[in-house]
Amino acid sequence: MRTLFGFLSGLVFGLGLVISGMANPAKVLNFLDLAGAWDPSLAFVMAGAAATTFFGYRLAWRQPKPALEPKFEIPTSAAIDRPLLLGATVFGIGWGIGGYCPGPALTALPLLAPGTLVFVPAMLFGLWLGSHAKNLEILSPKGATS
Repeated sequence: MRTLFGFLSGLVFGLGLVISGMANPAKVLNFLDLAGAWDPSLAFVMAGAAATTFFGYRLAWRQPKPALEPKFEIPTSAAIDRPLLLGATVFGIGWGIGGYCPGPALTALPLLAPGTLVFVPAMLFGLWLGSHAKNLEILSPKGATS
């Protein structure tokens, strides 16, 4: 059942990205180009996602537990630390250069656009590299504990 709901959630997400045009990197880059051909449509997509999330969480928190899990898993850390800031910066730079963030990149992959065929492997390498970031001194300076 969990796999089915995961599939359906991914399908709705992917369809939403394609229908809204967010699988097109030019549309995303035009949103980021405030001084040029600015396209505000991504703001409407984000606002729709934020509203859906707001109401969805209000409904979810009224339940004693998630539908497919024994309990809610709430993050315990609210720290704004070096790895968070560095990761957010690198993510933003990659998004700005490529015009993709992970969801739209994977959604556009079946279109076989050359940019996507370069971006997705680079993104996967970045994910792998990030998962090994504790070994990088820039993220975990000497003397730091985790």
